[in-house]
Amino acid sequence: MEVFGVMGMSFGVMGMSLGTVGFVFGLISFVQTKKLTKTLKEKGILEEN
Repeated sequence: MEVFGVMGMSFGVMGMSLGTVGFVFGLISFVQTKKLTKTLKEKGILEEN
């Protein structure tokens, strides 16, 4: 039964790591999208809403 406990912990750590990476990637993508939207509005390519 010890093997399953170690495996479960390993998968838990991997899941948390991937979740954190996904969160950081999403946050960076959100900020970059906001910057792009702002730039396009300033240049008149995207109209103001």
